[in-house]
Amino acid sequence: MSEARKPSRAKGRHTDGKGIIEAAALRAFYRRGYHGTSIRDIAAEADMTAASLYHHFTNKQEILCVLMTQIMQEALSATRAGLLRAGSSPAEQLSGLVSAWVTFHAKRQIEARVGLSELNSLEDHGRRLVVALRDEQESMFRDIVLRGVEVGDFRTTHPLEAARAILNMGTAVATWFRAGGAISASELAETYVDLALATVQDKGGGAV
Repeated sequence: MSEARKPSRAKGRHTDGKGIIEAAALRAFYRRGYHGTSIRDIAAEADMTAASLYHHFTNKQEILCVLMTQIMQEALSATRAGLLRAGSSPAEQLSGLVSAWVTFHAKRQIEARVGLSELNSLEDHGRRLVVALRDEQESMFRDIVLRGVEVGDFRTTHPLEAARAILNMGTAVATWFRAGGAISASELAETYVDLALATVQDKGGGAV
């Protein structure tokens, strides 16, 4: 991926020391992976000394935990906002949720790919926290699909598998989408809404 797409987190914190380190670590983890990145690598990316970095973080694991937690919280915030903008029917809510989920993974690719690839690098408390946030995100998809089946709007006989498939379909966007390509993020989101509604066999037969 082009390095032109910088993490959006870096824009909001400007000269804040922790924010600069987090943005630098995110770029480094994206390029080299967590285990291939040293504290010195992060410090160099942040244009500071390792000693200065230690004023803000105890170690590399703490940085990863903070980043992974923020990524999942930001994804949850985006999808909750998508639900709030949607109507009350299961099809409308699934459409709003999928649109927000796909847009997040198309526009926040660096964050999404680090979040996807580095879960196993987390230790103990950090891993439990991020897994809990991921479970919360999955439950949003699952609950809507189950309600749609319950009220007869969705005809799938495999609601749990359908919800998981829709969730993973959106996650995969971060691995291949290219900004400025043949399809925009908003167009892609619309397409994935259609695919999601087809997956649950929405009786309406298309996007809301």
